[in-house]
Amino acid sequence: MSTRTLRELYACLNRAVNRAMARDKVKRNVVALCSLPNGQQGRPSKSLTLDQARAILGAAEDTRLYAYVVLSLLTGARTEELRALTWEHVDLDGRPDPDPPVPPSIAVWHSVRAGGDTKTRKSRRTLALPLRCVTALRQHRALQDRDRKKAGKDWQPGDLVFTSSVGGALDAANVRRAFRRVATKAGLNAADWTPRELRHSFVSVLSSSGVSLEDIADLCGHSGTTVTEKVYRHQLRPVLLSGAIAMDRIFALTSDR
Repeated sequence: MSTRTLRELYACLNRAVNRAMARDKVKRNVVALCSLPNGQQGRPSKSLTLDQARAILGAAEDTRLYAYVVLSLLTGARTEELRALTWEHVDLDGRPDPDPPVPPSIAVWHSVRAGGDTKTRKSRRTLALPLRCVTALRQHRALQDRDRKKAGKDWQPGDLVFTSSVGGALDAANVRRAFRRVATKAGLNAADWTPRELRHSFVSVLSSSGVSLEDIADLCGHSGTTVTEKVYRHQLRPVLLSGAIAMDRIFALTSDR
């Protein structure tokens, strides 16, 4: 467990025993006699450079993981949120007629965490999709339709966007292995990178392009800017703008794609 988790557990136990003392249930708060150990250090935060991000996108383009990589890098969705994403929560058309128009989007309302809920209540969010994401998801749906026909009766029913070739849910190990192959193809040391760094890279690219800290916190599903600043402090830079629009400019599709 991390040091932060240990501190929270210590504080909870300390409050509980103090309340017990106030009710004369115990004579002494033994928790106060304990020293707090250091927790396990987390994996260092790091992000792809813009050139590395472009190399990852290029390397993933002919793989089954392409749409997953594009969505993670260009929307900042957590890997556990994408693995739980269903087509019901994907809108690739939007509504262009209202004023203002409603862009294509994904509704991030679930994850593969216990109970199927997102990490926090604020993590439930609807994210506008950059054009590259819309294009990648259309291609991915066509690929999935071909997989379904090929698998026939062996296809596992469900509405998940990201699945195995027979419709099964992806687990974290599936995604890590596939991503490491992409990283190797992109010329990176695969052992140094995991899918979670795509989310960190999302923060870094947006911040470098002038998107405000408040907007980045909203896009990441954080309850406020404090979490964004603490977790992604190495990726944040001075700021001003908004998500899908900036990503369309940064990763613009060429005319032949």
